[in-house]
Amino acid sequence: MLIINLVDFKMEHVLDNPAWNALISGCEHLAFGNERVKYFDRKVSPFVGFKENTEDSFEELREMIPHDNPVLFVTTQEVEIPGMWKVLNVINGFQMVFKDEVISYDENPKLIPLTTTDVSQMIELTQLTKPGPFAERTIEFGHYHGIFDGDKLVAMAGQRLYPFNYAEISAVCTHPDHLGKGYAKQLLQHQMHRIQAAKETPFLHVWDGNERAISVYESIGFAVRTPVQFHVLAKQ
Repeated sequence: MLIINLVDFKMEHVLDNPAWNALISGCEHLAFGNERVKYFDRKVSPFVGFKENTEDSFEELREMIPHDNPVLFVTTQEVEIPGMWKVLNVINGFQMVFKDEVISYDENPKLIPLTTTDVSQMIELTQLTKPGPFAERTIEFGHYHGIFDGDKLVAMAGQRLYPFNYAEISAVCTHPDHLGKGYAKQLLQHQMHRIQAAKETPFLHVWDGNERAISVYESIGFAVRTPVQFHVLAKQ
């Protein structure tokens, strides 16, 4: 059984509300909403964020958001979801932060920058491997790189939430036929190197039952900061 050791990151309070803090800082150019409630276009990401997790905030989001697609609300604290929202799913996970000072990294020519021409393959790969939500415009979060087998995308990783001086590594996935080749680790180290070069700190989220991924993340310097819950919500 996997044993998780929680570590104390005293200066990382912005990560207690990562979606909101990203929506008001590094992802502000993709944000809609007001000074209390914000969200992304549904083709970018289902994440929503609140300055304060109050019933009024949930009600304001319900009136504000221009579609009926499910939204994704992440929290490190227990939150009661008001009845105007239906809870479709609650996903328990961990928030992990890179704890070391530097990483060793050599440029890897196999890692190819991904562009909008690759989006159809990116969606296909994420639908197969299910690393998290990925839509037509998710690539606009930036810095996506992939590994190809011929002309077929077989592994990729990118970034998603940018809360102030932190950058979330996301959509780390490998086609089942190409597991065991070290692709995920190569992509992770590339992302970590770029984030550190920008004077930011890498972090990520992972499903708490994904022991394989957690072990990989720990092996390259990540440590669990806190448990998190992802609430998949739909309007009632």
